Amino acid sequence: MINVGVVGAGGYTGLELVKMLLNHPGFRLNYLATSTGDAMIEELHPALLDLITFGVEEADAETIAQRCELVFLALPHKASMGLARELIERGVKIVDLSADYRLERETYEAHYCPHEDAEHLGEAVYGLIEYYREEIKIARLVAGPGCYPTATLLGILPFVPYLDTSAPLFVDAKSGVSGAGKKLTETSHFVTINDNIFAYNPLRHRHAPEIAEKIAKIRGVGVEVNFVPHLIPATRGELVSVYATLKEEIDPPEILEKAYGTERFIRLREKPVDIKSTAGTHFCDIYAQRNGRGLFVSSAIDNLLRGAASQALAAANLMTGQDEGAGLPVIAYVP
Repeated sequence: MINVGVVGAGGYTGLELVKMLLNHPGFRLNYLATSTGDAMIEELHPALLDLITFGVEEADAETIAQRCELVFLALPHKASMGLARELIERGVKIVDLSADYRLERETYEAHYCPHEDAEHLGEAVYGLIEYYREEIKIARLVAGPGCYPTATLLGILPFVPYLDTSAPLFVDAKSGVSGAGKKLTETSHFVTINDNIFAYNPLRHRHAPEIAEKIAKIRGVGVEVNFVPHLIPATRGELVSVYATLKEEIDPPEILEKAYGTERFIRLREKPVDIKSTAGTHFCDIYAQRNGRGLFVSSAIDNLLRGAASQALAAANLMTGQDEGAGLPVIAYVP
């Protein structure tokens, strides 16, 4: 058994990681931490009562290195990079769920803050499994993609070679409220989101440059990305619709089958996708259709799982030589 830890265990993605690690065939949960520590995990998450009794500490790099071969950093941006640097220097493998290692330095600093670990930024592997699987297997630092970029990129990347890249991409994204994190804000307050739906940070959201950067890195072409996220009155789940212009007529299902026909965690749908069918799972469901040169691609994921925690676990599986699917949830929360 490989000893692992979770830093940021008090949040939603931290909870999802703990839930999956409880019954993982190859990982032993050996460390839990939050920014303040001094608690029991079952106190922070009453749903874990009688399933686990484990103390939660304040994060400390030396202690983590003594107890863990790999650690998940389920922390906000700015909070991960300092700890990650200390852990890398101590030989601990890392899967970081924040934005701190996802982007090129110039892109990151333009949209977040000055980067404090440029030394290791260049060695981070982007954790989009289907496109970086072999690199992840030998990585010591994996940067988990954002939830919106995960759903968007998995949907649109197979079609990029057939797009008219002089025309912009329009990404219409909708996410459950858990994507906003555990801390209460005005927009995530019940009286704001209940029976309501609204866009936030339209055309200015920080995931837009992430999507554009990864399209360029993976497909070698620049595309203008117009990204508009929406908050919907659902706890979890994410639906992304991408509108693009083709340069030639293609058969979208054929393109998707060629790209993902052998991928066990991507399901190609013959009808438009929905968020309920992927909630609670690691699956990404994708549907595509065209009207002349107009292309519509729709993808659905669980924002906390495929958009964060289960994708991080899949990366950790690969980094430690285990089956990619070990411990990943596949049964949806339906009805």
